Amino acid sequence: MTTLTALVVVCNEEKRLPACLDKLSFADKVVVVLDKCTDGTKDIALAYGAHIVEGRWDLEGDRRNTGIAACDTEWVLEVDADEHVPPALAEEIRRTIAATPFDWHEIPVDNYIGERLVRHGWGASYGKAAYPGLFRKSAKTWGPDRVHPSLVWRGKKGPMLENRLLHYVDKNISDMIRRLDSYSTAKARDLRERGETWGSTASNLRRLLSRFFKCYVRRGGWREGGYGLIIAICAGLYPLLSHFKARYEKE
Repeated sequence: MTTLTALVVVCNEEKRLPACLDKLSFADKVVVVLDKCTDGTKDIALAYGAHIVEGRWDLEGDRRNTGIAACDTEWVLEVDADEHVPPALAEEIRRTIAATPFDWHEIPVDNYIGERLVRHGWGASYGKAAYPGLFRKSAKTWGPDRVHPSLVWRGKKGPMLENRLLHYVDKNISDMIRRLDSYSTAKARDLRERGETWGSTASNLRRLLSRFFKCYVRRGGWREGGYGLIIAICAGLYPLLSHFKARYEKE
């Protein structure tokens, strides 16, 4: 039988981790990476029989690569603590890894804001409509960044799976805005360390417009009413805020 590890990278997720781990019993092994955890997350992971990796990482790419290295199965499924794998997706994952000739597959995502399913408009570095979360261990390496690290792939990409992961991305609109602030702060730190500001103010104003159009029009954000409009605004503001923070802030 082809073996699978479910990998979860967390920082102080004692409230959301149990519901996530409840949905991962179909995996042969669960690895939980604890990054700077100070709450009860470790005890919860141990209670579920997970293999624990503890440490302190400044870069998202480094902690995710550490987690992948700790997986000793042929296949890895990456999920976050705010994501749930429903039974239909779990069954499809097992069927896929048993038969696929490919090395990695994307998984479609249903994003929830509170209890509202918001399916359209995600992307442009602000939310994901799909992600490359199922892969052979040797196929995927994360880049050295704090937010939205680049990916290096080995092997061939297969077709996207059909069943959707459930992603409880934000509690409400205030949570969306806090996430925008957190993402842009982390991106600005990456930029400053490379001596960059992500182009000029004028280029980032153009990015604001192009990303807004991509999310609201091309990706159908208009279908989601006010939520789609807010997503498009946040996606457009992300590079501009990152640019200003890299340019004017020191930390």
